[in-house]
Amino acid sequence: MIDEYAPGDADISALHDVDRIELIVQSAAREGRWMSYSELLLSLGFRFTRPKMRAVCKTLAAVDLRAEAQGQPELAVLIVREGDGLPGQGWWAGRTDYQGLWTGPEAATFIRKIQSQTFHYWQSR
Repeated sequence: MIDEYAPGDADISALHDVDRIELIVQSAAREGRWMSYSELLLSLGFRFTRPKMRAVCKTLAAVDLRAEAQGQPELAVLIVREGDGLPGQGWWAGRTDYQGLWTGPEAATFIRKIQSQTFHYWQSR
C-alpha cells in the first residue's frame, strides 16, 4: 500500500527493512541528532500514522538486537516523540536500567545520557 500523502513510491515493506532503517538511524547518530517518529517515517516515504509507527518500532527493536549482538550501543533511543523529545512507551517497557517515570526531567536526563553514548560511538567511526 502506498501512502497517498508521502513523496515517492513507498512500499510498506520499507517499514520492516532492518538494514535501511539501521542505516538511517546510524546516519543520524553520526550527525549527533535524534529524529522524531514522523521524520523517520517520512524518510521511508510515509506520513505519520500510529499503525506505521508501531510497525517501524518493531523494526527498531530488531535494529537494537543487531546492535547489541555486535557490541554497539542502542539506536532506537534516537527516535523520539516531537512533543517531548523522548522515546515512546514501547522503548521503555521491559527496561531494567531505569525505574522512574517515562516522561519529565528525570526521563530526559536518562535518555540524553544514552543518546550521548550512541552519538560518541557513531561519531568515532
